[in-house]
Amino acid sequence: MARFFYSLLLYVLAPLVWLLLARRARRSGGRWQVMGGERFGRYGDRVLPQGAVWIHAVSLGETRAAEPLVRALLLAGQTVVLTHMTATGRAEGARLFAQAIEHGQLVQLWQPYDFPGAARRFMQALRPRCGVLMEREIWPNLLAAAEQARVPMVMVSARFSASSLRQALRFRALLGPALASLDVVLAQTEMDAQRLREAGARQVSVMGNLKFDMGLPEPLLAAGHAWRRALGRPVVLLASARDGEEQMLVDAVKVAMSSSGAAMPVTQAGNVRVAVASSAESVAQTPLWLVVPRHPQRFEEAAGILAGLDGTLLRRSTLGALERMAEGHEDDMQALRNATVLLGDSLGEMPFYYAAADVVLMGGSFAPMGGQNVIEACAAGAPAVVGPNTWNFEQAVVDGCAAGAIEQVPDLPLALAVAQAWIDQPSERARRAAAAREWVAAHRGATERALVVLAAYF
Repeated sequence: MARFFYSLLLYVLAPLVWLLLARRARRSGGRWQVMGGERFGRYGDRVLPQGAVWIHAVSLGETRAAEPLVRALLLAGQTVVLTHMTATGRAEGARLFAQAIEHGQLVQLWQPYDFPGAARRFMQALRPRCGVLMEREIWPNLLAAAEQARVPMVMVSARFSASSLRQALRFRALLGPALASLDVVLAQTEMDAQRLREAGARQVSVMGNLKFDMGLPEPLLAAGHAWRRALGRPVVLLASARDGEEQMLVDAVKVAMSSSGAAMPVTQAGNVRVAVASSAESVAQTPLWLVVPRHPQRFEEAAGILAGLDGTLLRRSTLGALERMAEGHEDDMQALRNATVLLGDSLGEMPFYYAAADVVLMGGSFAPMGGQNVIEACAAGAPAVVGPNTWNFEQAVVDGCAAGAIEQVPDLPLALAVAQAWIDQPSERARRAAAAREWVAAHRGATERALVVLAAYF
């Protein structure tokens, strides 16, 4: 009965949802096909692979996280159907798996909206050997259709925060049966596993986090390292910045700069005694602030905010090809040495930015967004500072702090102070960078554990 009323509400709200998606598509660009046939489980004369492994990665982050598992399945000879809900997720999938798509071993589709009929048509058209949901995708009608079609469903790298548990318990009549219908749930941590069991999931075990297994493209890492060497100036990266965080950075940097000529305020963050840097320092010691917004539709907004900083704002999009940046052309380097901030308004280059950074300030953790993927930064050897809002990566942050790879602080001004302290203490920064790499290496292996479970369905 709960699913009936849920479906009824979906039908009522669908026009509003479509309008919001269309607005988002106009703002962000890309190919969304909000009203396309695939969104309703209609494929016309298209012949779809039967008996494939179906993986649902809703957006950009989930698609990147799914990469090691998808590659392992392709290497094992499996045909994969990869579904998405956002254009950024689909574009990233097309980039990551271009060769497999060209050879017909991987097919991308839009995940249908969670209408009962659309979900049934999707299952009938594909008849997958199993379905894999990334991290926390719980769609009642989709899971009901899978159960009716006898398609085994597995949730991998599952995370379930305290707020997710509260929501699941509030809507237990709807979400409880959906979670119970999952054949296997492979959680990131024991805490996630406990919450999932309490919410109604049954076969729950801990596999770890697939994000530890993500491989970063070596050419991008090498280019980032080469660019940083040519620059000869510290770089502090605000990565995957969310709405409001660019302004926080501007305000914090202005406060730090205004301390010129006065005694620098000293405070404590974890085990690090830090002092806010002043504008009296030479350019060689003052960081270049590198800011990369999480969503490309915010590039122009971010540029307007960052222009509020005294000094020069440069944009990555004006600096030419990545190869040119890595070569360190003197005209570009001189402009960057004199600049205050560089806006990373490009796509697909985050590993380059991580490799170029001396310290990473992780976006989404200073605004109340739950944090972004700090594991990727550490994998590139960039020690990270996070804010108080990290519930999307709760255990990872706890473990990373214990390993010395991450420092957690209550606000962005103190994060700037920690970053400056690490820059001023090269041995401490080097120790943190080594700890970051070692921490990531020690937690790899989730892909192999997931494959052992999925092999039962091959």
